[in-house]
Amino acid sequence: MAHRGKKHLRPRGDGSRMASNWLYGRHAVMAALANPDRHALRLVIVSETQDLPPTGGIRPEYLSREALEALLPPGAVHQGIALQAEPLPELPIEEICDRAAALDTALVVVLDQVTDPHNIGAVLRSSAVFGALSVVIQDRNAPEPTGAMAKAASGALEVVPLVRVTNLVRALDKLKSAGFWCVGLDAEAPVALGALLPTAKRVLILGAEGPGMRRLTRESCDELARIDGPGPISSLNVSNAAAVALYALSRDQTGL
Repeated sequence: MAHRGKKHLRPRGDGSRMASNWLYGRHAVMAALANPDRHALRLVIVSETQDLPPTGGIRPEYLSREALEALLPPGAVHQGIALQAEPLPELPIEEICDRAAALDTALVVVLDQVTDPHNIGAVLRSSAVFGALSVVIQDRNAPEPTGAMAKAASGALEVVPLVRVTNLVRALDKLKSAGFWCVGLDAEAPVALGALLPTAKRVLILGAEGPGMRRLTRESCDELARIDGPGPISSLNVSNAAAVALYALSRDQTGL
């Protein structure tokens, strides 16, 4: 799942996105240092006694806690370690289709208008746990994969490609052409997620909390499904819903 050596890899085209940013927190930094597609620029830690991960040849700098925190956004939970690095190369949706062609089963997650970097990071983390091939978001209004998202992803940003597309409907069409069945999560859907027939390659589509999926995205789904639970509350936030749905869909696929 890591971003390695594929023909479709390309650098970030927008000059503003090419600027380096700070990743922080032990899991996020360790994963970035282990990723050969990350160009690390500066590694900063608070104490020389801290157990360091392999640094990939970059020499760590030792700063006071106050000096490190001055480099990061206010309130960043850094755990005494931070890494300045360039963004990962962009991966287009065509590359995901190419990777899926070589697999018997595949899961892709699509987020429609989800804009909170913590939610996207949490979805990336769940996607890594359940073996999703990528997380797809719309480029417009989506947050950049900076420190807050990487911290919430807990290393998953380095192994699950975050694919940004201009048009979600066109991206879904390309995934369908590659053999994917598109399932949209909707609390009002007539069928429960667990009642869906198993399908080898699936796209799980989740909308923003509140408005849900947009009309055109909903109409592009092959099927709509809901999450059923025994408790009195029927709604979940988007990251929790993604985790529950990915668990259910991955169980289906293992039985194919």
